[in-house]
Amino acid sequence: LEAGGVAGVCVDLILFPLDTVKTRLQSPQGFRKAGGFRGIYAGVPSTAIGSFPNAAAFFITYENVKSLLHHDSTSYLTPATHMVAASLGEVVACLVRVPSEVVKQRAQVSPSSSTLRILSHTLYHEGIQGLYRGYKSTVLREIPFSLVQFPLWESLKDLWSWKQGHVVDSWQSAVCGAFAGGFAAAVTTPLDVAKTRIMLAKAGSSNASGNVLAALGGIWRTQGLSGLFAGVVPRMAAISLGGFIFLGTYEKTRQLLL
Repeated sequence: LEAGGVAGVCVDLILFPLDTVKTRLQSPQGFRKAGGFRGIYAGVPSTAIGSFPNAAAFFITYENVKSLLHHDSTSYLTPATHMVAASLGEVVACLVRVPSEVVKQRAQVSPSSSTLRILSHTLYHEGIQGLYRGYKSTVLREIPFSLVQFPLWESLKDLWSWKQGHVVDSWQSAVCGAFAGGFAAAVTTPLDVAKTRIMLAKAGSSNASGNVLAALGGIWRTQGLSGLFAGVVPRMAAISLGGFIFLGTYEKTRQLLL
């Protein structure tokens, strides 16, 4: 819990400006109208509050499921174990992440409004379900992401450990995490764009229904391939750096605590 929480807070706060740029590039009104480079830390209170419990929830689930499944798995099933553990971890973590993400993204594209005002406006007009707008699309983004990132991260660590004859250090784990995260970020960008559009959609609009395929279809028809991969560069940069900081900090904190 502590290792995952510390890792989550570190990465989310350090890389917040890149996340803001990515969100504004993906927003339906476009980068400039969404704020450009102004108010680059808009929405950071939401991230600061949600980051620790979100990351802690993920790693508690991930490590426990991985431990449970490892007892009955052979070596060739190990990647599948990591996939299942990461997927279940994301489903649980999204219960915390989605409300924080909804408020954060709406603040990022409305830098003149405070996080508290956006939270109260969402609750007043949409209720609790408004804070969970995009839960399904977030899970549908995070599961493929985790199916790519975590088995790749674990495999790279195992390969590096085998090559050097001892378990990888925390910085080596961080390098593996950076590569795995960047690759996973690139291939799942269209799902991230759809999730952003759903969270930012006005209540009652077609995207507000949360239909991921409809959102993807709308983006494809209006903006083509470039629309589906909007924000891919800052997303890859943020998640590669995030993978380095997040997984490296997690390993280091875990080593210190254990």
